[in-house]
Amino acid sequence: MNARLGLVHAVLLATVDLNTRVPSRHPSARNLGTERMGSGTIIDPAGTILTVNYVVNGAEAITVTLSDGKQYPGRLTAQDFDTGLALVDIDAADLPFLRPAESVAVGQPAFMIASSGQNNRRVSDGNVTSLEGYDGQWEYLLERSIRVSAFNPGFGGGTLADSRGRLLGVVSLNLNEIAKFTLAIPVECYLRDADELRRFGRVQSRPPRPWLGLYPQGLGGHVVVTGVTPSGPAEAAGLKQGDIILSVEDQEVQTRPQLYREVWRKRAGDLITFHVIRGDGSLDIRVASRDRWDFNQPAPPSDKADD
Repeated sequence: MNARLGLVHAVLLATVDLNTRVPSRHPSARNLGTERMGSGTIIDPAGTILTVNYVVNGAEAITVTLSDGKQYPGRLTAQDFDTGLALVDIDAADLPFLRPAESVAVGQPAFMIASSGQNNRRVSDGNVTSLEGYDGQWEYLLERSIRVSAFNPGFGGGTLADSRGRLLGVVSLNLNEIAKFTLAIPVECYLRDADELRRFGRVQSRPPRPWLGLYPQGLGGHVVVTGVTPSGPAEAAGLKQGDIILSVEDQEVQTRPQLYREVWRKRAGDLITFHVIRGDGSLDIRVASRDRWDFNQPAPPSDKADD
């Protein structure tokens, strides 16, 4: 461990464990489960916590455990589906917190602290290897990300800090590459919209992106549908697993980022036309897009208990 122990301890005090319970009727429960474990970083002394959205999306209850073992009920107060970040608040005061780093550069040392359960934390360190963009299968694209030469040591949403103990980003995913690499969402993705997230719970000034409920994969210069979200727009329109998407609104697409950028030229709610190959033929499919925010709002309570 290259990071100084005193520095690690100071950062550790600003980390939390998140235990989230999600009702089975929420759309995210199918892929992410109804009980989720995560990590987070306290970013102000009044108890605002920055984490990844997939840990808390759809939460009906969140238990936050500080590094000293104290527990608080958490409230999901903001979500940004574009960046993949979320805010959770607890009723506390004078908490240790991290300030954001001023910059990040390829080659600089960095370390991660993540929860491994309640007040247990694990640490790993490495170097920033890349600041290139990242595209995910769930209609997700970062123009700039942080990749670190170490694996996330605990649950998603952990702290990526620099050698001064400043917050560089939020740990999101382990990447299966040649060596051990972790993807983090840069803290700048939060800072540029922090005021709106805190005031409104979402970014209101940014037009909602159209969401399809589509899982695309680039393959040999084509984009292939590998799955669709049940009850999502793509499924409702008839897009199927195995379809090869040739164009969006008559614009040819050959990669997943191209697909996303063409779709996001439209607005949530717009009809979007896809030209696809299916079997031995081709066809046009018009999808009535949606706002992912609306699709992921908590469902009303059911008369029956969750399974």
